[in-house]
Amino acid sequence: MAEYKIDNQIDITKEICPMTFVKTKLKLETMSTGEVLEVTLREGEPLINVPKSVEQDGHKILDLRQEGDIYKLVIERT
Repeated sequence: MAEYKIDNQIDITKEICPMTFVKTKLKLETMSTGEVLEVTLREGEPLINVPKSVEQDGHKILDLRQEGDIYKLVIERT
């Protein structure tokens, strides 16, 4: 299990693309370099597109895990 401290959290389970990434990006922009964001999301487009878009923006994916019917994506702001 990776060790990191969650600095911020956002739940985008009720959002649809492209708002899933937009809300994630906006939250990351409010954070400092090195802070960690945990994003709660659903499978499908959000699970495919949000991690890919976050990495394309240069941030680091620390973890992605399934918890029941939702997923937790952990991102380090770079």
